[in-house]
Amino acid sequence: MAAPIPSNGLISEKPGEPRCFWCAAHHDYRAYHDQEWGFPVSDDRRLFEKICLEGFQSGLSWLTILRKRENFRRVFCDFDFQKVAQFGERDVERLLRDSGIVRHRRKIESTINNARKACEMLDEFDTLASYFWQFEPKPDCRPRKITWPVFRDELVKTKESSALAEDLKRRGWMFIGPTTAYAFMQAMGLVNDHIEGCSVREEVEKCRKEFRF
Repeated sequence: MAAPIPSNGLISEKPGEPRCFWCAAHHDYRAYHDQEWGFPVSDDRRLFEKICLEGFQSGLSWLTILRKRENFRRVFCDFDFQKVAQFGERDVERLLRDSGIVRHRRKIESTINNARKACEMLDEFDTLASYFWQFEPKPDCRPRKITWPVFRDELVKTKESSALAEDLKRRGWMFIGPTTAYAFMQAMGLVNDHIEGCSVREEVEKCRKEFRF
């Protein structure tokens, strides 16, 4: 039986190092929580990778995707979307035979489709980063404190994630909805949703304030 979630949403494996409760679910989550989740990202490949992997996660746990991430990077050319955009039906069939990834035809095809749409967007935007970061919520649109009740009840989708999902769909992207878009925003640092009191929260916020793209 899973341990109950503390009332403040924090766990402390070591004295003085409280962390968001979810990273205690498995040791693989710990490094992801401490080194990646919420830190701002400007690299186009990493942004494309994450939004595609969020699509692959649909109906699965993030732990499943995290464990397969290196395999995904291998088969999708390290998520170089200009290369992935050139994939054809033979590549789809090849990927469907690869047990190292999630073998789901529609998700594979959506990744190739989205790579092509990402290439098209570079005609309008200098980088994918300049596109995605325009959806960063304004400071007065965010709750001042990310408490456990806020994290649990409110941080599923927002007007900004809904706007991002709607715009991507308008541009022809697949496997993206408001909840998926918000998970992407949380991971890539467009918001800082480390729970108040988490030892990583201040570090993430410092990086966000210094972030430029």
